[in-house]
Amino acid sequence: MSWWGKLVGGAFGFMLGGPLGAVLGAALGHRFDKGLKGLPEDRGGWGPGDQERVQTAFFTATFSVMGHLAKADGRVSPDEIRLAEALMAQMSLSAEMRKTAIRLFDEGKSDDFPLDEVVEQFRLECHRRQTLIQMFLEIQIQAAYADGNIDKTETSLLLRICSLLNIPEFTFRRLERMVRAQTHYAGAGGGDRAPFRAKTLSPDDAYAILNVSPSASDQEVKRAYRRLISQHHPDKLVSKGLPEEMMKMAAQKTDEIKKAYERVKEARSIAR
Repeated sequence: MSWWGKLVGGAFGFMLGGPLGAVLGAALGHRFDKGLKGLPEDRGGWGPGDQERVQTAFFTATFSVMGHLAKADGRVSPDEIRLAEALMAQMSLSAEMRKTAIRLFDEGKSDDFPLDEVVEQFRLECHRRQTLIQMFLEIQIQAAYADGNIDKTETSLLLRICSLLNIPEFTFRRLERMVRAQTHYAGAGGGDRAPFRAKTLSPDDAYAILNVSPSASDQEVKRAYRRLISQHHPDKLVSKGLPEEMMKMAAQKTDEIKKAYERVKEARSIAR
């Protein structure tokens, strides 16, 4: 049974406690707000780092933090709502999962949303799965670019999230450049992302997506491409704890990386 099936089916042996459990419980209309150490240890051995528990934490943190970020500038714009809805559609969520995602988004918008505690617990639940944590951050940056721009308040909040996740600022700046290039290509309002087409992708955006300088050597470009493909491979991310429903989103990111690499190869006349 999937993480979602166990969640709605009442098999809460792996259920989150702490702030994430409280947020998820509020979205589901239940109370799962026991601390992490308060969970019984004899319920099938579930604890931080177990895949289905991590999938639950990722789903909960993704949509609740997205809601909090959307309200960072004092209001939630129509573009930000559309992006959240587009992500839900891209995940092919069931009606019940979509309803829960919307409720989590709304929980994140509340004035008393415990951002620091939620992000800190999410980091602990991921149990050093850095590629998964980075994927979470990419989604949040993409959400910040929903209206085509990112303002100082959103940047400040994202840097605060990075600090809680132990992600250095230079990593955030690198990811922000990548997402900005993706958004620039797809068009402002990120939710309706057009399929990538190498012939219309500018070289500057392609280099930014690959996170390399135009002055980088061919070997450096190839290494960057291979590293990004490995980090965003859907099967690898799911094995780390990405909810299966997000595989399509991860596949789209790998497609964007591949198209960017093809564009750079074309510009440089790289044969392979």
